[in-house]
Amino acid sequence: MLMKSIAAGLAGTALLATVAFAQNPTATTDKSPPAAAATTTTTSASGEWRASKMAGVKIYNEANENIGSINDLLMDKTGAVKIAVIGVGGFLGMGEHLVAVPYEKLKFVNEAIAYTGTGAAPGAPGNMSKSTTTTTGAATGTEKTATTAPSGSKWYPDHAVFNASKDELKNMPEFKYSE
Repeated sequence: MLMKSIAAGLAGTALLATVAFAQNPTATTDKSPPAAAATTTTTSASGEWRASKMAGVKIYNEANENIGSINDLLMDKTGAVKIAVIGVGGFLGMGEHLVAVPYEKLKFVNEAIAYTGTGAAPGAPGNMSKSTTTTTGAATGTEKTATTAPSGSKWYPDHAVFNASKDELKNMPEFKYSE
């Protein structure tokens, strides 16, 4: 019984495949390219950041302390990003304090902050410490103007810098999405 089912399946597949191969493409006598192909331009997004990848980007202060991460970006009606919603504190999304900061106050940096401590770097696999992360290296960064990204770019900055402490952010009024 099983062999009959397998044979019937193979025969049906062979019949469907022959029908697909038997079709000929239609020949066109018009030698001009289609209108859509004539107006299509190829663009490159090299050096651009994807908005979908910005959520979760870590925020450091000028003292290289991890003070939070981007939860959301809010735009005006023209599409310009105006506000970054930053999550401060909490663990696994519980007890997190959301604050809204002006987007232009963030400085984005493509290079990772060098960590020179003992043991695994905070946030590295195997180190799940919840303490404030202090790193060494410059977190001064560059402005948001995108530079030409190397091939294989990850489509988002390594981190952002905001001039405030974690306590200052926690003391800011909590951001709530209006209904």
